[in-house]
Amino acid sequence: MPNPLRRLISSIALILSCGCANADDAQWLTYPGGEGPGKGKRIVLIAADQEYRSEQSMPMMAKILSTHHGFDCTVLFGVNDKGEVDPTMPVYPEKGQPLKEHHIPGLEQLASADLVIFFARLLTLPMPERELIVKYVDSGKPIIALRTANHGFHGALPYKINDKQVNWGNDVLGGTFMNHHGNWHADSTRGIIVEEQKNHPILTGVSDIWGNSDVYRTYKEGGSLPEGCTALVLGQPLLGRKHDDAPNPKLEPLPVAWFKYWQTSEGKKARVFQSTMGSGDDLESAGLRRLIINAAYWGMGMESAITPTRSVEIVGTYKPLESGFNYKELGVVPKPVSAYK
Repeated sequence: MPNPLRRLISSIALILSCGCANADDAQWLTYPGGEGPGKGKRIVLIAADQEYRSEQSMPMMAKILSTHHGFDCTVLFGVNDKGEVDPTMPVYPEKGQPLKEHHIPGLEQLASADLVIFFARLLTLPMPERELIVKYVDSGKPIIALRTANHGFHGALPYKINDKQVNWGNDVLGGTFMNHHGNWHADSTRGIIVEEQKNHPILTGVSDIWGNSDVYRTYKEGGSLPEGCTALVLGQPLLGRKHDDAPNPKLEPLPVAWFKYWQTSEGKKARVFQSTMGSGDDLESAGLRRLIINAAYWGMGMESAITPTRSVEIVGTYKPLESGFNYKELGVVPKPVSAYK
């Protein structure tokens, strides 16, 4: 498709999404910023996982960022061939069948984003969409990655620096999923602030981090985060999935939130924050929401605007479905984008 025609189609789609036509036709959600420090800045949130209900949590976070903090927010979704938000799409091919590619409409909008929050899992995207992601990642602009985002893509992104393939999880983010540190869908996690980093801007006003997802291991036992990564929060596995359950004495705390800098092909340094917590249920924790929102300010070089009291309260109602792949039992079905408004 010629570039001018592609740009025209993207522009028409953007007009539709902004409410200038039937909102039910929108392929993504937009939340204009109110008053706040973020006025004039734009955040794009990508919701494209199959397990942890990012399709519900990313619109919730966008509403907080726009309403309480003033950022213009756009939520992009992984959709099926009908244009429906579809967390049930497989990430591995069925026996004897080719794998259907995933699709995230609106990735062209990454070009105008001041920050992108990634929440994807094992996606196989068309090459033009992968290239749009790489263009952003190599721009030097900030990156936030939540939970499964550290293994967000099934194959390598088309990204090389000095003829060396860039690994999205390990190189850009500072760690990819290796294993569950404890019991999958049986443990929960208590966040412990790293004492030496307690005065870091990202931790301003952060307390009582808890979520009912388990801790991810991102490096081999006996190892540590890669050089250049600074742990902010450690995750202590608990013996159960309630807030006040006891710590598991057999499992050491591992980093669940850290920051680093990613050096691009042109030598620019992008601020990167990763949280391996972030399920739909995890984000009911005000402490975790504040951590991520503070990281957004920090990523954009706005740490002077971080305060311990600016609201991170949920706007409207938020009742995420449980995490998991048993979609029928959980009530997870393909829905139009408008269902998540």
